[in-house]
Amino acid sequence: MATPTTTTDTDELAKFGYKQELDRSLGLFSSFAAGFSYISIMTGVFELFFFGFFSGGPAFVWTWPAVLAGQFLVALCFAELAGQFPLAGSVYQWSKQIARPFTSWIGGWVLTVGAIVTLAAVAVAYQIVLPQISARFQIIGGPSDIGLVTTPDGARNALLLAGALVVFTTVINMVGVKTMARINNFGVAAELVGVSVLIILLAVHITRGPGILFHSFGTGAGSPLGYFGAFLVAALMSAYVLYGFDTAGSLAEETHDPRRHAPPAILRALGAAGLAGFLVLIFALMSVPNIHAKEIGTNGLPYLVKATLGGTIGNLFLIDSAIAITVCSLAVHAGGIRMIFTMGRDSKLPYASAIAKVHGKSKTPLVPSIVIGVLTIGLLLLNVGNQRAFFVLTSVAIIMFYIAYMCVTVPLLIARIRGRWPSPDHGPYFSLGRWGLPVNILAVVFQTGVMINLAWPRAAVYGGDHWYYQWGAFVFVIPLAAVGAIYYFIKLHGRPTTVLAEHRADLAPATIAEPGS
Repeated sequence: MATPTTTTDTDELAKFGYKQELDRSLGLFSSFAAGFSYISIMTGVFELFFFGFFSGGPAFVWTWPAVLAGQFLVALCFAELAGQFPLAGSVYQWSKQIARPFTSWIGGWVLTVGAIVTLAAVAVAYQIVLPQISARFQIIGGPSDIGLVTTPDGARNALLLAGALVVFTTVINMVGVKTMARINNFGVAAELVGVSVLIILLAVHITRGPGILFHSFGTGAGSPLGYFGAFLVAALMSAYVLYGFDTAGSLAEETHDPRRHAPPAILRALGAAGLAGFLVLIFALMSVPNIHAKEIGTNGLPYLVKATLGGTIGNLFLIDSAIAITVCSLAVHAGGIRMIFTMGRDSKLPYASAIAKVHGKSKTPLVPSIVIGVLTIGLLLLNVGNQRAFFVLTSVAIIMFYIAYMCVTVPLLIARIRGRWPSPDHGPYFSLGRWGLPVNILAVVFQTGVMINLAWPRAAVYGGDHWYYQWGAFVFVIPLAAVGAIYYFIKLHGRPTTVLAEHRADLAPATIAEPGS
């Protein structure tokens, strides 16, 4: 017999035209865990610390609170939308409610491709961590390749480990959301405990004062912009980590009372990850025995932790980081599945019925799980032996997420200016009130600035060996976006969004009205 909450949630979903098919079994912590594990500071900070330090010296840590503040503005906008539209697929569904059909389509398309690229980039982090726990994980290559993706054999081994992880995430996501959530919740709990203990131990081992956090180590020398130029490059490390918090809203159709749980889950996921990550960064730099060790700029935080806390304790944190990488990959995969499912359900993708079909036992869309897994492994195989591709992959993934996010924040800002948001029937859900307009404006300004910084064709980010890498943001992103746009105007332009009959709530009309055309 359905509980009152489940009945209410099902009725709420029916108002948007959909019947309840996914397994609504997640609580507040699971919703928070989805967003937190996607950000995963024990993944991103461990994987990319070396880039920030190498590019900007110890002072790069100040890029973290700057990016965190900007992303929190974006998260506040998302929290408002999550309370109003508790639907699977977050960005696509939110954009669909407030923007023109093309905007929501391109947002969903770009984020789907971005999720595949992100899964590949996150899975590669195994190479940063596992071989430093045990050389046995360096299956291809030797001691000089351990922990590195910048050597040919290190790159090949990274892709081997990453492929194994993607197979695992594919299988788990096919089994069902309950199993995925249990593993994810365990991983997030382990990460929260691990990062808390790490902060304490690093603080206990402090050997220098906070003045070190203002040193550049000469990283701005030779740049036309001086240290500001180096700081902008280093800021990409923080931009690469602090995103994906929208995933806390992507599982809305599998969460109890999502209007109440999803908005705070989004904010708490970003806030907790942001605070913990900043403390790890500053205490790490204040505690490492030799701040000038070249390994900090090559092997990054794994080296720093082991150098500061010793091999045995350091390995325990690397194991915790490996767990975090695993659940981060699970969350990225899960978010991509929900995006493909919800767009297929709306007849927005080829073979929509097969894509959106929910397996009766697992209550999970199986085809999207497999599609994402296969495409991710294919992407990894295309880059075997090409170490430069890792940095291009990471940058391209983040750019695509920022594009997708702006497909929400920009239409939302336009709606505010035109007086269409918040609507009169906003209800007792999360609202920014009179702060909505300034928060939304600042969020869009921040996103625009980060997009420019990400796409800027600099050798320091993309390398100077080939022009197509240096212009990677344009060479890879523009064609992918163009493919989505061409498909839309050939197949979808002028057609109303039609919920597939097998997914339609009994009380729902055949089509869903959308703003504009």
